Amino acid sequence: MRIRRGSSRPSGGSRAFGTAPRPHGGATPWLYLAPALVVLGGLLVHPLYQLGLISLFEYTQAQVSGGAPTAFRGVGNYAELFGDPEFWQVLLATVVFAAACVVSTLAVGCALAVLLTRVRAVPRLALMLAALGAWATPAITGSTVWLLLFDPDFGPVNRVLGLGDHSWTYGRYSAFFLVLLEVVWCSFPFVMVTVYAGIRAVPAEVLEAAALDGASQWRIWRSILAPMLRPILVVVTIQSIIWDFKVFTQIYVMTGGGGIAGQNLVLNVYAYQKAFASSQYSLGSAIGVVMLVILLAITLVYLRLLRRQGEEL
Repeated sequence: MRIRRGSSRPSGGSRAFGTAPRPHGGATPWLYLAPALVVLGGLLVHPLYQLGLISLFEYTQAQVSGGAPTAFRGVGNYAELFGDPEFWQVLLATVVFAAACVVSTLAVGCALAVLLTRVRAVPRLALMLAALGAWATPAITGSTVWLLLFDPDFGPVNRVLGLGDHSWTYGRYSAFFLVLLEVVWCSFPFVMVTVYAGIRAVPAEVLEAAALDGASQWRIWRSILAPMLRPILVVVTIQSIIWDFKVFTQIYVMTGGGGIAGQNLVLNVYAYQKAFASSQYSLGSAIGVVMLVILLAITLVYLRLLRRQGEEL
């Protein structure tokens, strides 16, 4: 029996075997995203709506217990908030503290990322496991451990440094410094792993040529690695700003709710005190809305940088 030879090309209306049809129209990606968007919308839209609504009314303990809002204040709560000098002091402290945390986290994370490229496999694995362990530790657990380490009576740090019964949480700056150490400890692994992955992607020939030309490690980082890793550094910087600006657990646990006379307040703790300690839920909600606007602006910058990075790639 003869086998009839024919053209291997498919007919005009058919498709080659194994070729998936391409999606048509710009609505197809949204169809795939629809389930996640519905879930996120249910979890985020209603709470944000309630937050904004409460910030426009006079909302006290009576309304929390089931009573209707007594008075519509509009932007009155925001005017009261912006007219309070304490709010601006707390906002300034939050910005300075977050900036210090971001700079310290980037410095430690980048330094350890470079160190990972210089050590052997076993020390590298040990450092990676230790860093990931710090990253996986819950914030409240890490804060409690750091308090025990720096305890004036039983902590080993004071004994090693010969500080006696010095209380780190008594002074404003020492308390902020202690919290900064804990925040950096639980945040640097993200920077370290991300930057290390970026360094590994840099061609080895470039680094070898720089070393042969006599460039120091600092010069290699400043003139070669930093420019090539700029998209990654921008991403981890924006991400760290978002995380450190809304720190709550570390401050609340390690300073006992904001420190002596509120000397260690940041915006998140300040909003908590206004809403739950003073029953001024409308002011607490207004602070939450202000924080939301600030973080939304940072997030838009973050997404814009991600999009620009994708276009460059």
